[in-house]
Amino acid sequence: QVQLVESGGGLVQPGGSLRLSCATSGFLLDIHSMGWFRQAPGKEREAVTCVSIGGDRSYTLDSVKGRFTIFRDNAKKMIYLQMNSLKPEDSGVYYCARGIGYGCSSGSHDYDYWGQGTQVAVSS
Repeated sequence: QVQLVESGGGLVQPGGSLRLSCATSGFLLDIHSMGWFRQAPGKEREAVTCVSIGGDRSYTLDSVKGRFTIFRDNAKKMIYLQMNSLKPEDSGVYYCARGIGYGCSSGSHDYDYWGQGTQVAVSS
């Protein structure tokens, strides 16, 4: 069955970096776009960034542009989110999601499977 398992979250000081990982199984990663979403307490889930099957990253949340980058390694069946220059407002639960189609999308309705999430806390 399709599984997405995130890891790499934790507590980090402002200005620090984290790399989140999403281990995928049960499907052919090569033919799916993938995305990262996040949800802070009391806020709605929002799309952070995504990557198409061809590696295009046509969507990135404005507040993380230049700081966050999504990578895919189809051979290892992994998706990564490199997060640099972290800010307290980046705190929340981060989710990896499988895209229904080939292209990058910021709409949650374009994703059909979700991981359980990994907690990121940015605080001094």
